[in-house]
Amino acid sequence: MSTATTLTPSKIKLHKQSQQLELHFGGEQFLLPAEFLRVYSPSAEVKGHGPGQEVLQFGKKDVAITGVERAGNYALKLIFSDGHDSGIFTWSYFYDLGKNQEKLWGEYLQKLHEAGKSREKDTSVVKFIH
Repeated sequence: MSTATTLTPSKIKLHKQSQQLELHFGGEQFLLPAEFLRVYSPSAEVKGHGPGQEVLQFGKKDVAITGVERAGNYALKLIFSDGHDSGIFTWSYFYDLGKNQEKLWGEYLQKLHEAGKSREKDTSVVKFIH
């Protein structure tokens, strides 16, 4: 049972206060923050429909996980406070995110920087009401 595809989490817990999803795979434990899961959602909205079509997510620092639903025996559907709910996170995808979290987070922060975007929600928009 050394490959991610044969692993099923033995424990899954959503920590509402810290907004982290805790997953245990054998002897390994991962704490995945809501923001990290949101920006790496496996949905078409984030991943696109093919290589090079990824859509950089930004302003997600304060996003929360508001719901967790089982998707068969192989995945979870996460529901986020910004309305995003179309990503199906398979056990192997969760495992890969956990194993590569530090590297992926660094890459995400670099992409944000290069795009001139921020983790903070944009509150600079002025709305005019007529």
